[in-house]
Amino acid sequence: MRAHEAGALHGNDASPSWLPYPRDVNALLPGLWSHTTERGGDGALEVGGVSVRRIAEEVGTPALVVDEADFRHRAREFRDAFARAFAPLAGASIYYAGKSFLATGVVRWVEEDGLGLDVCTGGELTVALRADFPPARINLHGNNKSDDEIRRALRVGVGRIVIDSLVEIEQVTGIARELGVVAPVMIRVTTGVEAHTHEFIATAHEDQKFGISIHSGDALEAVRRVLEVPDALDLVGLHSHIGSQIFDVSGFDVAARRVLRFVRDVRDTLDRTITLLDLGGGFGVMYNSQHTPAEPAHLAQGIATIVAQECAELDLEAPHLAFEPGRAIAGPSTQTLYTVGTVKDVALGGTRHRVYVSIDGGMSDNIRTALYDADYSCLLAGRVSDAEPTVVRVVGKHCESGDIVVKDEYLPADVHRGDLVSVPVTGAYCYSLASNYNHVPRPPVIAVSDGRIHTLMRRESEDHMLALDAG
Repeated sequence: MRAHEAGALHGNDASPSWLPYPRDVNALLPGLWSHTTERGGDGALEVGGVSVRRIAEEVGTPALVVDEADFRHRAREFRDAFARAFAPLAGASIYYAGKSFLATGVVRWVEEDGLGLDVCTGGELTVALRADFPPARINLHGNNKSDDEIRRALRVGVGRIVIDSLVEIEQVTGIARELGVVAPVMIRVTTGVEAHTHEFIATAHEDQKFGISIHSGDALEAVRRVLEVPDALDLVGLHSHIGSQIFDVSGFDVAARRVLRFVRDVRDTLDRTITLLDLGGGFGVMYNSQHTPAEPAHLAQGIATIVAQECAELDLEAPHLAFEPGRAIAGPSTQTLYTVGTVKDVALGGTRHRVYVSIDGGMSDNIRTALYDADYSCLLAGRVSDAEPTVVRVVGKHCESGDIVVKDEYLPADVHRGDLVSVPVTGAYCYSLASNYNHVPRPPVIAVSDGRIHTLMRRESEDHMLALDAG
């Protein structure tokens, strides 16, 4: 029986065809929740040994709840899996992509667990430096870096600046000479490959703002220009990023081979050996039952096999590889806890209806559904229920019809005002993209571990917002 047919038999045929009717609407779907999330004896969810009821009482809602043990486990899992897979070659390094979620507390976890850090603005660099992260383990990205951002990066000694355009070569050269330093740089190249979920496009994907095209010849020209100014620039490697929410290695297969062929061309044409290759991140996570992300060990071994094969065919010495997971570390470690307000059952014609569950947050703390058509799940968090499952749409409090957090999910039919609802896998980009739309203050981000609550980001207040109002 298909999912929507099962839903219709149970009195609600508004469910999409992909959404399975739950055997137990109170159960946690494996792979969707952080490792320490479980139902407590009173039926409430517990994370890191802390009940969501306690979080609601002490911290309030909405609140982003980070499972510290889960976050750090995922970071170390990537570190170790890629180190093992690439040990027979020239090794591999992991850089946490700070754009997914950055706070000084998280930066300290990353540093303690031996990862590097990828930042893409001066603001993200400031957070890293505030947390005393070693600058040599930082790489600075950005397609439009300001002079001040580059100047500061060179002054503090970042490990590498990723050059994103031909004109930026001149920009970094001038600032390096001004400061009397040699800037360590990588060149970001585009391979004509875009990977997204299970699909990738292998031709003509040049119409984007990032990187320098291999196909057009600009990438080789970029290498040539960098090598012409050894007093100002030190070419430490190449960078390539192909997309996001990648569940397998097929996209990496095409892209890695194209970059390695470019490495051969650089060697043969310019007599320069590239010893470092950063293939970026984009590793996918599970947002709902449709998604089937691969384990880090599987990804690492698959990419290592591709690199080894291509290097052998091209008679290349394998470079050291670097990767930049962000979402895959931060995303599943975090859930957002909300309190239910208005519950509205809307007739859709005939027997069809949809239950709208309004929460005390929304697109100001999770705009990804509206921005990217992202699919999220949710669970009744503060209790269990014997009520029949019904399809709901979880919506925010903002004055926008597109203010949707969870488009379709089953919750118990008795969900009501005052209930706690939790949305999993909100650690990546939700807080980073948060806003004050409708003058709603941003929620706090807390870390939980071993029964303790630690604040990473304080709850914003109306006074914080008004402090910027010059009137």
